[in-house]
Amino acid sequence: MSTAPFKLDAQFASELPEMAAPWHGEDAPDPELVILNEDLAHLLGLDPGWLRSEDGIQFLLGLNPEPLTKSVAQAYSGHQFGQFVPSLGDGRALLLGEAHSTDGVLRDIHLKGAGRTQFSRGADGRATLGPILREYIISEAMHALGVPTTRSLAVLTTGRKIQRGTVVPGAILVRVATSHIRVGSFQYSNIAGGIELSTQLANYAITRHFPELAQSLENPTPELYVSFFRSVLKRQASTVAKWTRLGFVHGVLNTDNTLISGETIDYGPCAFMERFRKDAKFSSIDNHGRYKFENQPLILGWNMARLVETLLPLLGPTPDEAMTAAHEALGEFDDLCSAAIRQEFGQALGLDPDLEIIDDFQELLYRHNPDITTLLRSLTDNTAPPAGFESFAHTWKSLNPDTEAMSKVNPIFIPRNHLVEDALANAVDGDFEKFHELLAAVTDPFNPTAGSNELRLPSTEGFEEDYMTFCGT
Repeated sequence: MSTAPFKLDAQFASELPEMAAPWHGEDAPDPELVILNEDLAHLLGLDPGWLRSEDGIQFLLGLNPEPLTKSVAQAYSGHQFGQFVPSLGDGRALLLGEAHSTDGVLRDIHLKGAGRTQFSRGADGRATLGPILREYIISEAMHALGVPTTRSLAVLTTGRKIQRGTVVPGAILVRVATSHIRVGSFQYSNIAGGIELSTQLANYAITRHFPELAQSLENPTPELYVSFFRSVLKRQASTVAKWTRLGFVHGVLNTDNTLISGETIDYGPCAFMERFRKDAKFSSIDNHGRYKFENQPLILGWNMARLVETLLPLLGPTPDEAMTAAHEALGEFDDLCSAAIRQEFGQALGLDPDLEIIDDFQELLYRHNPDITTLLRSLTDNTAPPAGFESFAHTWKSLNPDTEAMSKVNPIFIPRNHLVEDALANAVDGDFEKFHELLAAVTDPFNPTAGSNELRLPSTEGFEEDYMTFCGT
């Protein structure tokens, strides 16, 4: 094995061994690197040339021994559709370690579809090419759109055929995040080690994500942990506000899919709406609409309540004082979300978010159900707005909006559902041309020359009514 030009840290595994089971990836019969995000590799301080080598591919499969990596499967719990599961964990994933990025941020390198672990609960731990490519293209599009998100470094096929209704190619996603600490991580630590382990996890999360609070760890007080919780709330509100502006429906906001960092994770049953509707849902398993579009702020608030339950002993010198602090902080979440959403729509309209017209705009969205991407670009580019917005557009223009600023936040290209499905179907059959064309457009979403006119257009009428998405496990 050639010497790798880097070495990953193993901070999580070293500092929280009770939550990290040493593990390695599954051998692949005929692995092939089909996509490598070279820009992200450079950001991580990784040599793309080495990653393409035979040894680099073994690394991306999670098969390198120490000291290059100390891969682990992370332990966590989770409320899945409201039902608590005490032991979930990385059933088909591995944390390879942490990379010191060139921008000074420590980032996880994490595999998805790497085979069975001790948390697999009878599943095969594998993933298939279609869902892996879906996560790659949508996560990278979200990053380009300015949404906090996990990112995608690479996709590998394993050479293994997997039965998922039909026989499909096996694949692995190499995913990157500022960490994979979830609400479910705290739920697990609370069960597995009580407040002592939860305190260790909170301190680690503060160090990773909220360095402005880290100096207070030398003499921690209840106020520190209240500030930590409030900081997490602000991250969640900021992220869900961006989803709202873009018409994005996550689809499976379980507590194990809610990262402390506020980054969006797990792009299984997600979709971008082409009709702006409160009741929009696309997940095949969300039978009762728990995670429909209008519920996303509410559900994140619910998830934050599950988080603060694990932190209560840290929030005050007495149980009553801790409960009061928790209620006060959590009670502000609705207002945080509302303010963040107003801020996002203010930016999208090039106006002060406190103007009354921002509320008028949101009411019109739900009354007329437009494709919000097309609508906002029509305003940005001074073209005819959709039906129902003519009077609004006249009033809006009279307020002298900043259309130059709007052009930097209102995308021309998004990963529209019909385009994604078509690109994935072709790629699974071995033709990646449409995938790469769409990827180029959605990762340069404000540039009118980044893609063809066809990639701007909504789907044909009726497509969205029948459209369903799947977890892809």
